Amino acid sequence: MKRNLATAISVVALAAASLAAASPALAEGGWSRSGGGTGPYGRSWSSSGGGHCAGGSCSSHQEAIGPNGGAWRRSGATTCAGGTCDHSVTVTGPRGGTRTRNSTWTRY
Repeated sequence: MKRNLATAISVVALAAASLAAASPALAEGGWSRSGGGTGPYGRSWSSSGGGHCAGGSCSSHQEAIGPNGGAWRRSGATTCAGGTCDHSVTVTGPRGGTRTRNSTWTRY
């Protein structure tokens, strides 16, 4: 059970990392993805998400549903201007707890 939940969380984290690496130099447009799997005890999880980039900004959202039906939701946004990027992500867990992380970095 813990392995399935960890895998679902990893999928959401991977999507977050992909958004953080986005650059306004990339082609503008939207994306979507979905996935899932079954663990060693026959319990399954699923995930889906999407996002869009336009004018130097990207936003995304993901949802992962664990084997017990609990859902993790993530929304994020990255804006780059003048070589500086600001990123914000909010994750809500299956029990309603919310975490927000903000970061800024400079591209050289």
